[in-house]
Amino acid sequence: MKIHILSSTDRPGSNALKVSKYTKSILAEKAEVEIFSLKDYPFDELRGAGYSDTPDKVQKFNDNFLDADGYLFVIPEYNGGFPGILKLFWDYLPFPEAMSHKPVSLIGEAAGAFGALRPVEQFGQLLIYRKAYIFPERMFIQRVNDAFSPEKGLIDEKQQELLMKQLQEFPVFVQKIKNELVEA
Repeated sequence: MKIHILSSTDRPGSNALKVSKYTKSILAEKAEVEIFSLKDYPFDELRGAGYSDTPDKVQKFNDNFLDADGYLFVIPEYNGGFPGILKLFWDYLPFPEAMSHKPVSLIGEAAGAFGALRPVEQFGQLLIYRKAYIFPERMFIQRVNDAFSPEKGLIDEKQQELLMKQLQEFPVFVQKIKNELVEA
């Protein structure tokens, strides 16, 4: 089973990438895991390109990202929403099939008190539109700069338990959906 993690920002040294690396270490116990970061997305190729004319480098990134059984999006909060760069990435994924009937898990992280609740909810609407199966255990990391350690995870014991529950149960969810789709 393959799970791909998307660090959903192009900001260098982002907390989203730190959280992505930590979650990879946990998920790797149950699945083959790869991190994709939007800092590596070939956005320069998109200047002047139309959605029906996806440049080769963009297509390759998208194809590599989509070659998985499940997806974990780590989404930071920027100005009350998710990063615009995530929307641009989303718009160049094949429509409508890219996330159709695919299991997706969501982690929000923010410097503020709501732990990226708004951007995760906003992105969830896009996933629903594309008919993704959203894993019901979501994580919202509040005050990420103080609450998260790249080596140990969340400082608060209860929050760490919730994160571990999500990361341990998501591969089971992915496998269940994978099995159901094979049987169908």
